[in-house]
Amino acid sequence: MNLIFRNHALKRMFERDIDIEDIKHVIETGKIIVDYPEDQPYPSCLLLGWKENKPLHIVYAKSELDEIIIITAYYPDPLIWNADFTRKKS
Repeated sequence: MNLIFRNHALKRMFERDIDIEDIKHVIETGKIIVDYPEDQPYPSCLLLGWKENKPLHIVYAKSELDEIIIITAYYPDPLIWNADFTRKKS
Protein backbone atom coordinates (compact mmCIF):
# COMPACT_ATOMS: atom_id res chain seq x y z
CA MET A 1 0.00 0.00 0.00
CA ASN A 2 1.57 3.27 -1.14
CA LEU A 3 0.38 5.95 1.29
CA ILE A 4 1.06 9.65 0.87
CA PHE A 5 0.23 11.97 3.76
CA ARG A 6 -0.68 15.60 3.21
CA ASN A 7 0.86 17.99 5.74
CA HIS A 8 -2.62 18.72 7.09
CA ALA A 9 -3.22 15.02 7.71
CA LEU A 10 0.08 14.58 9.56
CA LYS A 11 -0.62 17.59 11.74
CA ARG A 12 -4.12 16.39 12.61
CA MET A 13 -2.95 12.81 13.20
CA PHE A 14 -0.34 14.06 15.67
CA GLU A 15 -2.89 16.28 17.46
CA ARG A 16 -5.42 13.43 17.67
CA ASP A 17 -3.06 10.56 18.54
CA ILE A 18 -3.72 8.69 15.29
CA ASP A 19 -0.77 6.76 13.90
CA ILE A 20 0.08 5.31 10.51
CA GLU A 21 -0.90 1.80 11.59
CA ASP A 22 -4.36 3.13 12.53
CA ILE A 23 -4.68 4.63 9.05
CA LYS A 24 -3.60 1.38 7.37
CA HIS A 25 -6.02 -0.64 9.50
CA VAL A 26 -8.98 1.60 8.62
CA ILE A 27 -8.12 1.56 4.92
CA GLU A 28 -7.95 -2.25 4.96
CA THR A 29 -11.07 -2.84 7.07
CA GLY A 30 -13.19 0.31 6.85
CA LYS A 31 -16.22 1.21 4.80
CA ILE A 32 -16.65 4.13 2.40
CA ILE A 33 -19.57 6.21 3.67
CA VAL A 34 -19.35 9.24 1.35
CA ASP A 35 -17.87 9.70 -2.13
CA TYR A 36 -16.62 13.08 -3.34
CA PRO A 37 -16.26 12.43 -7.10
CA GLU A 38 -15.84 16.12 -7.96
CA ASP A 39 -12.83 16.72 -5.68
CA GLN A 40 -9.66 17.88 -7.40
CA PRO A 41 -7.05 16.89 -8.31
CA TYR A 42 -8.46 13.40 -7.52
CA PRO A 43 -11.86 12.14 -6.42
CA SER A 44 -11.88 11.41 -2.70
CA CYS A 45 -14.01 9.62 -0.14
CA LEU A 46 -14.80 9.48 3.55
CA LEU A 47 -14.02 6.16 5.17
CA LEU A 48 -15.35 4.89 8.51
CA GLY A 49 -13.29 2.43 10.49
CA TRP A 50 -12.50 1.65 14.10
CA LYS A 51 -9.48 2.18 16.33
CA GLU A 52 -10.03 -0.19 19.19
CA ASN A 53 -13.64 0.70 20.09
CA LYS A 54 -13.61 4.26 18.77
CA PRO A 55 -14.91 5.30 15.34
CA LEU A 56 -12.31 6.85 13.06
CA HIS A 57 -12.96 8.82 9.88
CA ILE A 58 -10.35 9.17 7.14
CA VAL A 59 -10.67 11.32 4.04
CA TYR A 60 -8.46 10.07 1.24
CA ALA A 61 -8.02 10.25 -2.52
CA LYS A 62 -6.57 7.72 -4.93
CA SER A 63 -4.24 8.94 -7.67
CA GLU A 64 -4.03 7.48 -11.15
CA LEU A 65 -0.83 5.77 -9.93
CA ASP A 66 -2.84 3.95 -7.22
CA GLU A 67 -1.30 6.10 -4.49
CA ILE A 68 -3.58 6.60 -1.50
CA ILE A 69 -3.38 10.24 -0.47
CA ILE A 70 -4.44 10.83 3.14
CA ILE A 71 -6.11 14.22 3.40
CA THR A 72 -7.24 14.12 7.03
CA ALA A 73 -8.22 11.78 9.86
CA TYR A 74 -10.40 12.42 12.88
CA TYR A 75 -12.63 10.89 15.52
CA PRO A 76 -16.21 11.85 14.60
CA ASP A 77 -18.08 13.85 17.22
CA PRO A 78 -21.17 11.93 18.45
CA LEU A 79 -22.99 15.27 18.84
CA ILE A 80 -22.61 15.87 15.09
CA TRP A 81 -22.80 12.32 13.68
CA ASN A 82 -25.61 9.75 13.95
CA ALA A 83 -25.24 6.71 16.22
CA ASP A 84 -23.40 4.60 13.63
CA PHE A 85 -21.17 7.53 12.52
CA THR A 86 -22.17 7.22 8.86
CA ARG A 87 -24.24 10.42 8.48
CA LYS A 88 -24.30 13.85 10.04
CA LYS A 89 -27.34 14.59 12.16
CA SER A 90 -29.90 16.93 10.63
